Order: sequence, then structure tokens, then C-alpha cells
Amino acid sequence: MTDLATATILAALILIASIVSVEAGISVAIIEIGLGVVGANVFGVHPTPWIDFIGSFAGIVLTFLAGAEVDSNLLRRQWRPAVLIGGLSFLLPFIGVGLFARHVAGWNLRQAEIAGTALSTTSLAVVYAVLVESGLAATELGKIVMAATFVTDLGTALALSVLFVQPGPYLLLFVGVSVLVIGLMVILQRPFFARYGSRVIEPEIKGAFLALFVLMWAADLAKSHAVLPAFLLGLAISGVFKQHREELGRFRIVSFAFLTPIFFLKGGLNVDVRQLAAGGWLLGAFLLLKVALKFVGVLPVALKYVRPHAVFTTLLMSTGLTFGTISSLYGLNAGIIDRRQFTILIAAVIGSAIIPTVVAQRWFAPPVHMLTPQERGELEDEEFEPAPSRSQP
Repeated sequence: MTDLATATILAALILIASIVSVEAGISVAIIEIGLGVVGANVFGVHPTPWIDFIGSFAGIVLTFLAGAEVDSNLLRRQWRPAVLIGGLSFLLPFIGVGLFARHVAGWNLRQAEIAGTALSTTSLAVVYAVLVESGLAATELGKIVMAATFVTDLGTALALSVLFVQPGPYLLLFVGVSVLVIGLMVILQRPFFARYGSRVIEPEIKGAFLALFVLMWAADLAKSHAVLPAFLLGLAISGVFKQHREELGRFRIVSFAFLTPIFFLKGGLNVDVRQLAAGGWLLGAFLLLKVALKFVGVLPVALKYVRPHAVFTTLLMSTGLTFGTISSLYGLNAGIIDRRQFTILIAAVIGSAIIPTVVAQRWFAPPVHMLTPQERGELEDEEFEPAPSRSQP
């Protein structure tokens, strides 16, 4: 299949996903993942180098935007629920799924560690997409959930690094570059916005893209991933986005119109339904175990800190995609797991992205979901109304 044929099919699936999302009231991210599975198994579309590249960059952009949405003042006030919810969200599935893979599924120790790592995650990309689409990203609940998701993914990244990544000079380079990029962005953000902001050519977005590409390049050299520094970068410059809400709105448009759909479709394209036939019971067991352990760890804490939205929060914390895919791919590329094990893990990861999100939005969504499209549009227009400019001395 040619690149143009592939792009045409993906463009059609992206449009269909948007229409279905509006009509069904379900996050477009979930529809795109499902249609990615359809594209792979019905139309024979498979990830190409350009899909992999755009999808990888889109995941980093989403993570950056999620960091930019976090209110640092609220995070300082509400660090306890974020750490407790996020920490337990990682720890219990990591241990429980790993033990199940080792002693019930019969996988060896390294394979069990990959399984535990892959299914310990919460998808920051899925959570962020759902919160933005529902209007919850600007609320205290949404900010706590995003912060907790970051804590979970931090635990997953540390587990993957401690268990599998070999330290070396490039890892030190990656850490140094990350610190340098974040420091430079913090120093330059305000004068850059003051001189080049509010222009149709969008120098701010281009500058952010450059910073993210530098992080990805350094991470690739270190055989690591740029998700965590991208989130920290967004968090570090979140203050300037609060003063320039229209820029965040334009950043969202660029991401959700083109980059994000490729990211979520790519997740679905990795699933080969034919290879799941023999391992269907294991797929179901992994998925059920992950969600059950998330509930055991997260729900009691959520009942204390985010009642009456504890179940909604727990379901969102049960999602997984980015780091789950990264962990599974690492295991496959390193020869730790075979293709069948990889397919089972990827399917479980994608299932955890779809099922808890649909249940959360359908039956446990906060009242903001009941807004009409016109009311939601008015709120978005108000949210992104340009901040009043201050005269320069």
C-alpha cells in the first residue's frame, strides 16, 4: 500500500471518528483507537515510518500540553492526593500483574516485569484528551487527575529505567539536555512572547516544537523516552499560558486537528486480532486484573479527596496507552517477550484505554458533560478570551 493510500484511509477514519464522537458523546481518542484496530485488520493499514514518527511526536506534544494545563499553585496545595492516587495507581498493578504473569501465566521473571510495567500505567494522553473535550481540564478535579497521572507515569518510567535501561554517557546527556531546555524555556518564555507573540505565523508554537524535538533527540540517543521532561517543560511554562490563553487554544487546535488523531490511530494499528485467538483468556485476565487493582488502590483515596467523583477519577486512572505501548515495544525489541506476548499486552493496554473511558463518560461523568454544544462553545470562547494586555514601562 502506498503512503498516499495509507494517508487517505487514515484521513477518512479520522473524520469518521470525529463524527461518531459528536453523535455518541464519547471521547474521540477512544473512537480513533478503535478505528485504528479496524484499519489494521480490515483495510490492511499498518504503521509506517512516517506514522510512527508523527505518532511519537504527537504523544510528546500531548504530554507537554497536559503539563501546561496543571496549575502549579493548586499542585502545591493538593500534592497529597496527587501523590497518593498516582502512587497507588502505579504500585498495585505493577506488583499484582507481574506476580500474575510469573506464577499464573507462566512467563519468566523478565517477561513478568515487562507485563507489570506495561499495565501499571495511566495514559496521560487519554486522560488529557477526555478532560479537554469534557471541559474539566480547567477544573480542580481535572488538574488533580492530571497531576496524579503524571505521578503514575513517573513510577512506570522509573521502573522501566531501573529494571531495563543500561546507564551510560548518553543517559547523562539526556538528563543534562532536559535540564538545559527546561531552564532556557523558563528564562526566555516571557521576553519571547512579548516580542513575537500573537502573530499569525505562531513563533511560540514553533519554538515549543523545537524544544520538544531536542528532548526527543536526546532521549533517542539515550535509548529512553521524552515523556517525562516534556511534561515537566509544560509544567514549568504553564504560567505564561495562563497569561496567553489564546495561545493554548491555538496549540490545542494544531494538536487535536492533526497530531493527536495519528497518535491514537497508531495505537489501534498495533493490534493483530488474529494473534489474540489463542491468548484471549490471558488478555481478559490482564485487563480485568489491571482495572481491579487500580480500583483497590485508587478508589479509597479518591473517596477521601475527590468525592463525589471518586469512581470517575478511578476509571480515568485505569486507562493506559503511551507508556504501556513503550514498555511492550521495549520488551519486544529487546527480545524479552515474543510477538504473541507483545500482542496480548498491547491489546490489554488498548482495552484499558477504551473500556474504562467509555464507562467513565457514560455513567460517572461530572455534570459538565451535560452542557449543550452551544454552551460548551461559549465556555471555550470565554476560556480562551485574550488576557488584557499590560502597558510596557
